[in-house]
Amino acid sequence: MTMSPYEVVRRAIEFQGPERLPLRFATLGLNDTHGVGWNQIGTGNHSLRETTDEWGCLWVRSEMANMGQVKGHPLADWNALDYFRWPDPDDPAFYEGMEERFAGCDDKYVTTGIFMLLFERMHALHGFENTLADLYLERERIEMLADRIVEFDLGIIRNISQRFPGRIHGFSFTDDWGTEREVFISPKLWDEFFKSRYKRIFDAAHEQGWHVWMHTCGKVNAIIESLIEIGLDVINLQQPRALGIEEIGQQFRGRICFESLCDIQHTLPFKGAEEVREEAHLLLEHWATPDGGFILSDYGDGRAIGVELKKKQIMLDAFLAADPYGNVKHRASLRLSFLPKKCDR
Repeated sequence: MTMSPYEVVRRAIEFQGPERLPLRFATLGLNDTHGVGWNQIGTGNHSLRETTDEWGCLWVRSEMANMGQVKGHPLADWNALDYFRWPDPDDPAFYEGMEERFAGCDDKYVTTGIFMLLFERMHALHGFENTLADLYLERERIEMLADRIVEFDLGIIRNISQRFPGRIHGFSFTDDWGTEREVFISPKLWDEFFKSRYKRIFDAAHEQGWHVWMHTCGKVNAIIESLIEIGLDVINLQQPRALGIEEIGQQFRGRICFESLCDIQHTLPFKGAEEVREEAHLLLEHWATPDGGFILSDYGDGRAIGVELKKKQIMLDAFLAADPYGNVKHRASLRLSFLPKKCDR
Protein backbone atom coordinates (compact mmCIF):
# COMPACT_ATOMS: atom_id res chain seq x y z
CA MET A 1 0.00 0.00 0.00
CA THR A 2 1.41 3.42 -0.98
CA MET A 3 2.20 5.67 1.97
CA SER A 4 0.54 9.07 2.15
CA PRO A 5 2.77 12.14 1.85
CA TYR A 6 2.23 12.72 5.57
CA GLU A 7 3.41 9.24 6.42
CA VAL A 8 6.45 9.49 4.16
CA VAL A 9 7.59 12.69 5.90
CA ARG A 10 6.82 11.48 9.41
CA ARG A 11 8.69 8.22 8.92
CA ALA A 12 11.72 10.02 7.49
CA ILE A 13 11.86 12.33 10.52
CA GLU A 14 11.37 9.52 13.02
CA PHE A 15 13.64 7.02 11.23
CA GLN A 16 10.83 4.55 10.70
CA GLY A 17 11.44 3.62 7.08
CA PRO A 18 9.65 5.83 4.53
CA GLU A 19 8.96 4.07 1.24
CA ARG A 20 10.51 6.89 -0.80
CA LEU A 21 12.44 10.13 -0.47
CA PRO A 22 10.26 12.92 1.01
CA LEU A 23 10.04 15.99 -1.21
CA ARG A 24 9.48 19.71 -0.74
CA PHE A 25 9.88 20.77 -4.35
CA ALA A 26 6.92 23.01 -5.14
CA THR A 27 8.61 24.69 -8.13
CA LEU A 28 8.39 21.36 -9.97
CA GLY A 29 4.97 20.48 -8.61
CA LEU A 30 6.09 18.04 -5.93
CA ASN A 31 5.47 18.71 -2.26
CA ASP A 32 4.75 16.27 0.54
CA THR A 33 4.10 19.17 2.94
CA HIS A 34 1.51 21.92 3.18
CA GLY A 35 2.20 25.19 5.00
CA VAL A 36 -0.49 26.92 7.04
CA GLY A 37 0.79 30.30 8.10
CA TRP A 38 -0.59 32.84 10.53
CA ASN A 39 -0.72 36.49 9.53
CA GLN A 40 2.92 37.30 10.07
CA ILE A 41 3.99 40.25 7.94
CA GLY A 42 7.59 39.05 7.82
CA THR A 43 9.53 40.65 4.99
CA GLY A 44 6.37 42.21 3.58
CA ASN A 45 5.51 42.98 -0.03
CA HIS A 46 8.65 42.47 -2.09
CA SER A 47 7.39 44.79 -4.82
CA LEU A 48 7.79 47.71 -2.40
CA ARG A 49 11.17 49.26 -1.64
CA GLU A 50 10.36 49.57 2.07
CA THR A 51 8.03 47.66 4.40
CA THR A 52 7.62 47.39 8.16
CA ASP A 53 6.95 44.12 9.95
CA GLU A 54 4.81 43.45 13.04
CA TRP A 55 7.74 44.27 15.34
CA GLY A 56 8.36 47.67 13.72
CA CYS A 57 11.53 46.55 11.88
CA LEU A 58 12.06 48.38 8.58
CA TRP A 59 12.85 46.16 5.56
CA VAL A 60 14.59 47.81 2.61
CA ARG A 61 15.08 46.35 -0.91
CA SER A 62 17.27 47.28 -3.85
CA GLU A 63 16.16 47.56 -7.49
CA MET A 64 16.83 43.84 -7.93
CA ALA A 65 13.94 41.65 -6.72
CA ASN A 66 14.82 40.32 -3.27
CA MET A 67 13.46 39.85 0.24
CA GLY A 68 15.48 42.82 1.46
CA GLN A 69 17.16 43.29 4.81
CA VAL A 70 16.40 45.11 8.02
CA LYS A 71 17.75 48.65 7.93
CA GLY A 72 15.60 50.14 10.66
CA HIS A 73 16.10 48.60 14.13
CA PRO A 74 13.44 49.97 16.49
CA LEU A 75 15.39 49.02 19.63
CA ALA A 76 18.86 50.00 18.41
CA ASP A 77 18.86 52.43 21.35
CA TRP A 78 17.75 50.86 24.63
CA ASN A 79 16.00 54.12 25.52
CA ALA A 80 13.38 53.21 22.91
CA LEU A 81 12.09 50.56 25.34
CA ASP A 82 10.22 53.36 27.09
CA TYR A 83 7.78 53.68 24.19
CA PHE A 84 8.21 50.44 22.20
CA ARG A 85 4.98 48.64 21.37
CA TRP A 86 5.42 44.89 21.74
CA PRO A 87 3.30 42.72 19.43
CA ASP A 88 0.60 40.72 21.18
CA PRO A 89 0.47 36.99 20.28
CA ASP A 90 -3.14 36.89 21.49
CA ASP A 91 -4.25 39.44 18.90
CA PRO A 92 -6.98 37.58 16.95
CA ALA A 93 -6.00 39.44 13.77
CA PHE A 94 -2.89 37.25 13.59
CA TYR A 95 -5.06 34.17 13.00
CA GLU A 96 -7.86 35.43 10.78
CA GLY A 97 -8.17 33.35 7.61
CA MET A 98 -5.97 30.48 8.80
CA GLU A 99 -8.79 27.96 8.54
CA GLU A 100 -9.05 28.55 4.79
CA ARG A 101 -5.32 27.88 4.41
CA PHE A 102 -5.82 24.22 5.27
CA ALA A 103 -7.60 23.84 1.93
CA GLY A 104 -5.59 21.60 -0.37
CA CYS A 105 -3.60 19.98 2.42
CA ASP A 106 -4.89 16.64 1.15
CA ASP A 107 -3.15 13.92 3.15
CA LYS A 108 0.06 15.92 3.41
CA TYR A 109 2.29 16.77 6.33
CA VAL A 110 1.07 20.17 7.60
CA THR A 111 3.47 22.79 8.92
CA THR A 112 3.19 26.17 10.55
CA GLY A 113 6.00 28.35 11.83
CA ILE A 114 7.66 31.61 12.76
CA PHE A 115 10.03 33.59 10.57
CA MET A 116 13.02 34.88 12.57
CA LEU A 117 12.33 32.97 15.78
CA LEU A 118 14.83 34.29 18.32
CA PHE A 119 18.38 35.35 17.39
CA GLU A 120 17.36 36.88 14.07
CA ARG A 121 14.52 38.73 15.78
CA MET A 122 16.91 39.99 18.45
CA HIS A 123 19.29 41.58 15.96
CA ALA A 124 16.46 42.78 13.72
CA LEU A 125 15.21 44.76 16.72
CA HIS A 126 18.50 45.81 18.29
CA GLY A 127 21.02 45.64 15.42
CA PHE A 128 23.48 42.85 14.70
CA GLU A 129 26.64 44.36 16.20
CA ASN A 130 24.68 45.76 19.14
CA THR A 131 23.24 42.33 19.88
CA LEU A 132 26.58 40.55 19.82
CA ALA A 133 28.24 43.24 21.97
CA ASP A 134 25.43 43.38 24.50
CA LEU A 135 25.61 39.65 25.16
CA TYR A 136 28.64 40.84 27.17
CA LEU A 137 28.01 44.52 27.89
CA GLU A 138 24.28 44.70 28.64
CA ARG A 139 23.45 41.19 29.78
CA GLU A 140 20.36 42.13 31.80
CA ARG A 141 18.77 44.08 28.95
CA ILE A 142 19.65 41.54 26.25
CA GLU A 143 18.22 38.75 28.41
CA MET A 144 15.03 40.76 28.79
CA LEU A 145 14.82 41.19 25.02
CA ALA A 146 15.38 37.49 24.36
CA ASP A 147 12.81 36.48 26.95
CA ARG A 148 10.17 38.83 25.58
CA ILE A 149 10.68 37.29 22.14
CA VAL A 150 10.46 33.76 23.55
CA GLU A 151 7.20 34.63 25.31
CA PHE A 152 5.80 35.92 22.03
CA ASP A 153 6.83 32.72 20.24
CA LEU A 154 5.24 30.59 22.96
CA GLY A 155 2.07 32.64 22.62
CA ILE A 156 1.92 32.00 18.87
CA ILE A 157 2.36 28.26 19.43
CA ARG A 158 -0.32 28.28 22.12
CA ASN A 159 -2.82 30.15 19.99
CA ILE A 160 -2.34 28.02 16.87
CA SER A 161 -2.50 24.76 18.81
CA GLN A 162 -5.70 25.83 20.57
CA ARG A 163 -7.38 26.92 17.36
CA PHE A 164 -6.36 23.90 15.29
CA PRO A 165 -5.81 20.96 17.66
CA GLY A 166 -4.36 17.89 16.01
CA ARG A 167 -4.15 19.47 12.57
CA ILE A 168 -0.54 20.62 12.57
CA HIS A 169 2.37 18.18 12.32
CA GLY A 170 5.47 20.36 12.22
CA PHE A 171 6.70 23.73 13.50
CA SER A 172 9.34 25.41 11.33
CA PHE A 173 11.44 28.48 11.96
CA THR A 174 14.44 30.42 10.70
CA ASP A 175 17.50 31.57 12.61
CA ASP A 176 20.73 31.95 10.62
CA TRP A 177 23.64 31.27 12.94
CA GLY A 178 26.89 31.31 11.04
CA THR A 179 29.29 32.65 8.49
CA GLU A 180 30.86 30.26 5.99
CA ARG A 181 33.64 29.71 8.54
CA GLU A 182 32.05 29.47 11.97
CA VAL A 183 29.13 30.24 14.30
CA PHE A 184 28.77 33.95 15.15
CA ILE A 185 29.49 33.39 18.85
CA SER A 186 31.39 30.77 20.83
CA PRO A 187 29.59 27.46 21.36
CA LYS A 188 30.05 27.99 25.10
CA LEU A 189 28.18 31.30 25.00
CA TRP A 190 25.54 29.78 22.71
CA ASP A 191 24.88 27.03 25.25
CA GLU A 192 24.94 29.47 28.15
CA PHE A 193 22.55 32.01 26.67
CA PHE A 194 20.49 30.44 23.89
CA LYS A 195 20.22 26.72 24.55
CA SER A 196 17.66 26.88 27.36
CA ARG A 197 15.59 29.49 25.53
CA TYR A 198 15.36 27.39 22.38
CA LYS A 199 14.50 24.39 24.55
CA ARG A 200 11.47 26.20 25.98
CA ILE A 201 10.18 26.75 22.45
CA PHE A 202 10.99 23.22 21.26
CA ASP A 203 9.31 21.73 24.34
CA ALA A 204 6.17 23.78 23.73
CA ALA A 205 5.95 22.53 20.13
CA HIS A 206 6.62 18.93 21.15
CA GLU A 207 3.86 19.15 23.76
CA GLN A 208 1.45 19.72 20.87
CA GLY A 209 2.79 16.66 19.05
CA TRP A 210 4.67 18.77 16.49
CA HIS A 211 8.11 18.06 15.09
CA VAL A 212 10.48 21.04 15.18
CA TRP A 213 12.16 22.14 11.91
CA MET A 214 14.97 24.70 11.86
CA HIS A 215 16.49 26.54 8.91
CA THR A 216 19.92 27.97 9.56
CA CYS A 217 22.63 29.19 7.19
CA GLY A 218 26.38 29.08 7.61
CA LYS A 219 28.87 26.62 9.06
CA VAL A 220 26.91 25.79 12.18
CA ASN A 221 28.60 22.46 12.95
CA ALA A 222 29.54 23.59 16.46
CA ILE A 223 25.93 23.98 17.67
CA ILE A 224 24.24 21.00 15.99
CA GLU A 225 25.05 18.72 18.95
CA SER A 226 23.34 21.15 21.32
CA LEU A 227 20.34 21.43 19.02
CA ILE A 228 19.99 17.65 18.98
CA GLU A 229 20.24 17.55 22.78
CA ILE A 230 17.28 19.95 23.18
CA GLY A 231 15.11 18.08 20.71
CA LEU A 232 15.47 19.56 17.23
CA ASP A 233 13.94 17.07 14.80
CA VAL A 234 14.79 18.49 11.36
CA ILE A 235 17.59 20.84 10.35
CA ASN A 236 17.49 22.63 7.00
CA LEU A 237 21.04 23.14 5.73
CA GLN A 238 21.46 24.68 2.28
CA GLN A 239 25.27 25.03 2.21
CA PRO A 240 26.47 21.43 2.63
CA ARG A 241 29.86 22.21 1.09
CA ALA A 242 30.55 24.88 3.71
CA LEU A 243 29.56 22.47 6.47
CA GLY A 244 31.50 19.52 5.08
CA ILE A 245 29.34 16.71 3.73
CA GLU A 246 31.40 13.83 5.11
CA GLU A 247 32.15 15.64 8.37
CA ILE A 248 28.48 16.28 9.11
CA GLY A 249 27.57 12.74 8.17
CA GLN A 250 30.20 11.23 10.47
CA GLN A 251 28.97 13.27 13.44
CA PHE A 252 25.22 13.42 13.04
CA ARG A 253 23.92 10.87 10.51
CA GLY A 254 21.05 8.94 12.05
CA ARG A 255 20.67 11.38 14.97
CA ILE A 256 18.70 14.15 13.28
CA CYS A 257 16.76 14.44 10.03
CA PHE A 258 18.44 16.60 7.39
CA GLU A 259 16.46 18.75 4.98
CA SER A 260 18.84 19.75 2.23
CA LEU A 261 19.78 19.95 -1.43
CA CYS A 262 22.90 20.55 -3.51
CA ASP A 263 24.84 23.56 -2.25
CA ILE A 264 23.06 26.80 -3.23
CA GLN A 265 26.28 28.84 -3.29
CA HIS A 266 28.97 26.58 -4.68
CA THR A 267 27.26 23.86 -6.69
CA LEU A 268 23.86 24.78 -8.13
CA PRO A 269 24.80 28.20 -9.54
CA PHE A 270 28.24 27.33 -10.91
CA LYS A 271 28.65 23.59 -11.48
CA GLY A 272 27.49 21.39 -14.36
CA ALA A 273 25.04 18.51 -14.45
CA GLU A 274 27.62 15.87 -13.58
CA GLU A 275 28.82 17.73 -10.48
CA VAL A 276 25.20 18.20 -9.37
CA ARG A 277 24.56 14.48 -9.75
CA GLU A 278 27.71 13.60 -7.84
CA GLU A 279 26.80 15.89 -4.95
CA ALA A 280 23.25 14.51 -4.75
CA HIS A 281 24.64 10.99 -4.43
CA LEU A 282 27.22 12.14 -1.89
CA LEU A 283 24.59 13.80 0.31
CA LEU A 284 22.38 10.73 0.38
CA GLU A 285 25.36 8.49 1.04
CA HIS A 286 26.58 10.49 4.04
CA TRP A 287 23.44 12.14 5.47
CA ALA A 288 20.63 9.66 4.87
CA THR A 289 20.19 6.26 6.51
CA PRO A 290 18.20 3.26 5.22
CA ASP A 291 15.57 4.07 7.85
CA GLY A 292 15.15 7.78 7.10
CA GLY A 293 16.83 11.02 8.01
CA PHE A 294 16.76 12.98 4.75
CA ILE A 295 14.20 15.27 3.09
CA LEU A 296 14.91 16.85 -0.27
CA SER A 297 13.86 20.49 -0.39
CA ASP A 298 14.20 23.17 -3.01
CA TYR A 299 15.57 26.68 -2.68
CA GLY A 300 12.46 28.56 -3.71
CA ASP A 301 13.99 31.70 -5.22
CA GLY A 302 16.05 30.15 -8.01
CA ARG A 303 16.37 33.46 -9.81
CA ALA A 304 18.10 35.01 -6.81
CA ILE A 305 20.89 32.43 -6.94
CA GLY A 306 20.99 32.13 -10.73
CA VAL A 307 19.54 28.62 -11.01
CA GLU A 308 17.05 27.79 -13.75
CA LEU A 309 14.36 25.12 -13.62
CA LYS A 310 16.42 22.88 -15.90
CA LYS A 311 19.19 22.68 -13.28
CA LYS A 312 16.62 21.99 -10.57
CA GLN A 313 15.18 19.16 -12.64
CA ILE A 314 18.66 17.64 -13.03
CA MET A 315 19.09 17.77 -9.26
CA LEU A 316 15.67 16.28 -8.58
CA ASP A 317 16.28 13.42 -11.01
CA ALA A 318 19.66 12.75 -9.42
CA PHE A 319 18.20 12.47 -5.93
CA LEU A 320 15.35 10.25 -7.12
CA ALA A 321 17.76 7.97 -8.96
CA ALA A 322 19.76 7.54 -5.75
CA ASP A 323 16.70 7.31 -3.46
CA PRO A 324 17.89 5.25 -0.45
CA TYR A 325 14.34 4.36 0.60
CA GLY A 326 12.61 3.49 -2.66
CA ASN A 327 13.97 3.32 -6.19
CA VAL A 328 13.76 5.05 -9.53
CA LYS A 329 10.36 3.53 -10.37
CA HIS A 330 8.81 6.06 -7.98
CA ARG A 331 9.73 8.92 -10.30
CA ALA A 332 7.02 8.00 -12.81
CA SER A 333 4.35 7.72 -10.13
CA LEU A 334 5.27 10.67 -7.91
CA ARG A 335 2.96 13.18 -9.54
CA LEU A 336 0.00 10.85 -9.09
CA SER A 337 0.51 10.96 -5.32
CA PHE A 338 -0.03 14.73 -5.36
CA LEU A 339 -3.44 14.71 -7.05
CA PRO A 340 -6.03 16.58 -4.92
CA LYS A 341 -7.77 14.54 -2.25
CA LYS A 342 -10.16 15.41 0.51
CA CYS A 343 -8.32 16.95 3.46
CA ASP A 344 -9.20 15.01 6.59
CA ARG A 345 -6.32 15.96 8.83
